[in-house]
Amino acid sequence: MIRIGKYIISSDLLEKKFCCDLQECRGNCCRYGDAGAPLTVEEVDILEKIRPAVLPYLTEKGRHSVELYGTSTIDIEGEHVTPLIEGEECAYSFVDDGILKCAIEKAWEEGKISFRKPLSCHLFPVRVTRYSDFTAINVEEWPICFAGREKGRKEGIALYEFLEGALTRLAGEEVYREICNSAKYIRP
Repeated sequence: MIRIGKYIISSDLLEKKFCCDLQECRGNCCRYGDAGAPLTVEEVDILEKIRPAVLPYLTEKGRHSVELYGTSTIDIEGEHVTPLIEGEECAYSFVDDGILKCAIEKAWEEGKISFRKPLSCHLFPVRVTRYSDFTAINVEEWPICFAGREKGRKEGIALYEFLEGALTRLAGEEVYREICNSAKYIRP
């Protein structure tokens, strides 16, 4: 673990190799888990505001889920999460050429909204836990990401490098530079 400002960062972020391999995993991080994607309170408000712009990108089942449960729900731990379709894939997911993708991100890519997608999705397989004194950044090793770990190893891409945009979005450019500097001393 290393500390940079208010962030306590798992050394796995610096040591592990990773690069999403959608051709292999098929976007299954949008399908599997015990709840929807974690959301911040701010993201709950954003999802409600962008709802009209995102609805056209949702599948029929996704729209039904959002109509039934709202743009976000509360999981069994009392946390805000994205709604699911029949207890499986995220209501904001759609299939493109056999790969689950994010309707929110699609709307963003097409310039319809300025919000890219929930930060927890952008950071995956990294998870963030906020405490009163610090924010913990940890790596989760899900079996569905095996292909991403293999691709990262083959291409020599460290997880923190793959997540540059997401980590910068989370903590800012200065913290990301410090992560890069720390990696010089930790990476094998």
